[in-house]
Amino acid sequence: MMKKAIKSLFLAFVFLTGLLASGCLGWAAAGYIPQEEVSTLDIEEDTVLVGGMPVGIYMETDGVLVLDTQPIEGLDGLEYDPARNLVKSGDYIVGINQENISRKDDLIQVLKNLTDRSVVLTLRREDEMMDVRLEAVEDEPNDYKLGIWVRDNVQGLGTITFLNQNSRFGALGHGIHDADTNLLMEIEEGSLYKTSIRSILKGDYGIPGSMEGLIVYNAFNHLGSIDKNTEAGIYGTVDKIDELFEEQIPVQVASRNEIQPGEAVIRCYLEDRIQEYAVSITGIDPEPKEINKGIVFQVTDQELLDKTGGIIQGMSGSPILQNGKLVGAVTHVFVNDPTKGYGIFAETMLHEAE
Repeated sequence: MMKKAIKSLFLAFVFLTGLLASGCLGWAAAGYIPQEEVSTLDIEEDTVLVGGMPVGIYMETDGVLVLDTQPIEGLDGLEYDPARNLVKSGDYIVGINQENISRKDDLIQVLKNLTDRSVVLTLRREDEMMDVRLEAVEDEPNDYKLGIWVRDNVQGLGTITFLNQNSRFGALGHGIHDADTNLLMEIEEGSLYKTSIRSILKGDYGIPGSMEGLIVYNAFNHLGSIDKNTEAGIYGTVDKIDELFEEQIPVQVASRNEIQPGEAVIRCYLEDRIQEYAVSITGIDPEPKEINKGIVFQVTDQELLDKTGGIIQGMSGSPILQNGKLVGAVTHVFVNDPTKGYGIFAETMLHEAE
């Protein structure tokens, strides 16, 4: 579906807010020393081009994700629940009646052409493949349903953290989870697109703020491809480096042992430009229970506090810099205190990108 849309220069205007997972957000940068622009060919293994730019994100699932099941009323007026105890939330439907499927439209089309109410679904449940047989329900004349809610894509906003020497990017700093199942989404492919930020909703105690952007899904605005969705962020390749990284600023990636409590900066895109805002690193956990919560910081920059209230949705992935090095990326906000947030170690993201 994505490839066809790109080839035909299909325009899809969509307003989106930032991707958020359990209070996730992103952006950061800390007192780096200005340097000349460089080619990615000059980047060493522990050096990256620092990000901070918002991007539109579109990802397609690897199979059709099952959200839930529900009863259906048949033509006879009776209630049926064909998928109950057979199909579970978090399953991926990858086939029906021995036909491979990847999109929910494929599933709908097969159901439209049923000649036998007996249906065999091929499911991927965690790492196991299985076939289950169920009876489709005719709820309208010649219209069959399985009583399954599904999803096959996700869209949103996030922030690029860095680009390494192999033109691979890291972004978000946390995984993209399905909003209904809260499971990390298994993806087949994805794309990055240019986005323009249209408005910002200021955060407050107990109410996370957000940014809203406009994304045009076409070949002209396509920036790169996503091939990994992990708990440590999303990763892939950038095709239009000069367009995404207008400023090509190389910085070294710090090891977690180099990070110190104290002054740092985050690199945020607000009001049509990238700026650095002061934060204070208040906690460092070298071996965090959650991979994307190794750094705790607090926004101290009054200008950023006045504009956003602190950390808001859409900032996920913003670089955090300290002493001229990339130390991490913003990942989560404290819901009850938007001035505080968590970050992931940059070296963790660099490893995932490779």
